[in-house]
Amino acid sequence: MSLVLYGHPLASFCHKVLIALYENGTPFEDRLVDFSDESSRADLFRYWPVGKMPILRDEARDSTIPETSIIIEYLDRHYPGEAHLIPVDPDRALQVRLWDRFFDLYVQTPMQKIVADTMRAADVKDPQGVADARGTLEMAYDMIERQLAGNLWISGDAFTMADCAAAPALFYSETLVPFGAERPKLAGYYRRLVERPSFSRVLKESLPYFKFYPYKHQLPETIRKAMPAE
Repeated sequence: MSLVLYGHPLASFCHKVLIALYENGTPFEDRLVDFSDESSRADLFRYWPVGKMPILRDEARDSTIPETSIIIEYLDRHYPGEAHLIPVDPDRALQVRLWDRFFDLYVQTPMQKIVADTMRAADVKDPQGVADARGTLEMAYDMIERQLAGNLWISGDAFTMADCAAAPALFYSETLVPFGAERPKLAGYYRRLVERPSFSRVLKESLPYFKFYPYKHQLPETIRKAMPAE
C-alpha cells in the first residue's frame, strides 16, 4: 500500500489526520508507534528524527510528510477525493487555514499542557502554566462561539481541514474545561463533530486506549460505557 500513517490511537493530532483520511475513504496502512518498543521507535525516527507523530509515508512518491496540516494538504493535492477539505477559492482557503491553526495552537496546545502537567512529579508541576492554559481555553471557546454564529461548521457550511483539527482538540479539552451553558453554539458544534461518521470511527477505534488517558473518568458517558473492561 502506498500510504503509511505512523501514529497512535490515543493521540489527538493523529486523530486529526485520520478524520481527513476517513472523510475521503483514502486507502492507507495505519502503523501504530510504540515508543517503548525499540524497533517501532526506530521505524519512526528514521523517517522523521524530530520523533513527533503523526507522519505520513508515501512509498509511491518516496516522500515523508510530517505535521498534520501539511499532511492533509498533501492528501488534498495528491490523493483527492469527493470531500474537498481545503476550498479552491483562495480567500475561503485562508479562513480554513486560519481556523486550522487556531485549533492547533489555542485548543490543542493548552489542552496538552494541562494533561502533561498531570503526569509530572509533584516537585516539577507548573500550576501557573496550567492556570494560563485553562485561561487560553476559555478565551478560545469564546472566540469559537462567536465564529459559529450562522455557521454549520467552523468556516461555513462545508466540513473542512479546520473541522478535522477541531474535533479531537475539543473532544479532549472539554474533559478539562467544560464548555459551559453560556456557549450553546460551541456545544452544538461539538455534538455535530462527535456524530460525524469519520470522527465517530476514530473514537471507536480509540476505545481500547482511552484507559491510558489521565482524565478518562471525565470522558463522555457514552465513551466510558463503550470502553472495554479493564
